[in-house]
Amino acid sequence: MKYLVRDKMLAIGDDYWIEDEDGRHAFLIDGKALRLRDTLELEDPSGRVLITLRERLFGFGFRDAMTLERDGKRLAVIRRKRMTLLRNHFRVTMSEGTELDVSGRILDREFKVEYEGELLALVSRQWYRIRETYAVDVVREEADAALMVAVAVCVIRMAEREREEGGAGG
Repeated sequence: MKYLVRDKMLAIGDDYWIEDEDGRHAFLIDGKALRLRDTLELEDPSGRVLITLRERLFGFGFRDAMTLERDGKRLAVIRRKRMTLLRNHFRVTMSEGTELDVSGRILDREFKVEYEGELLALVSRQWYRIRETYAVDVVREEADAALMVAVAVCVIRMAEREREEGGAGG
């Protein structure tokens, strides 16, 4: 199932819908304003919070990771793994210890999410010609679609922040 995400919607305080490939509302991103750190909530169409995305700040405003929470408990932590000239790599460490690998051209919205070499989701702009939109294609039926969308939003946010702060991004 593909989910359509508008690209320039990540302003804190903004809310926006993520639609499925049939144009139905699948998830709502609720940007929580007036918080010390960036917080986004991924909700289902009925308003139930599925995943909370929090930016973790370390001394001097350095952003090291984003934390995903479900039902008030840590679900995963996303960190930069390594960087090459053309590709970014992020590691998603799940609370039970398993790891997902995110790699590709994050800033170009062309990357994949894998578990032990098996493709879970593919993020791409190629499927849609709508300006500033990308798709998260959850290719494994048993994969948690909300988690895949949250991971995509987080790694893009982290790569863009790094670029804005003068670091490399890709």
